Amino acid sequence: MSERRPGRNPFEGVTDFVSEINRLRAIGTGRATAAEQVERTHASAWAPATDIFALGEDLVIRIELAGVPPEDVELRFAQGLLTITGYRSTDGADPEESLFYTRERYYGEFRRVITLPEGIEPEDVTATFEHGLVEVVVHQGAAVADPGHRIDLAAQREEPQRRTLG
Repeated sequence: MSERRPGRNPFEGVTDFVSEINRLRAIGTGRATAAEQVERTHASAWAPATDIFALGEDLVIRIELAGVPPEDVELRFAQGLLTITGYRSTDGADPEESLFYTRERYYGEFRRVITLPEGIEPEDVTATFEHGLVEVVVHQGAAVADPGHRIDLAAQREEPQRRTLG
């Protein structure tokens, strides 16, 4: 019996570099650091956890936004980019008065930008919000995805350099 290996992911790398760097932000402990006390902007916003997968010919994007009311979330589609922005409040946990032992949840503005396949029109995109999970369906989004073209690498033959010690 042969092992089934998944094909190349045509949506690999669809998130922008800034969103991924923001996800690497260190987890703070104790009182808020000076960087956490500064009001967040689009440049310093955190990026919510996101799953992107094909379901038949549709592209499905699920964004985890626990604790964020739907009215604080905005989705925009322009020039092939789906942008999810919004705000999560601290739910009454005032950093000035609270001593956090562990603080792993992000608060403040968030932003996620996802590049959609070419040929997607605004009417191809629908979204729902339920139990803190935004689900965006790009109808026929997986069907129009270009898997790209493989470019072969030509090997250069070169004699290994030899070094002698001592």
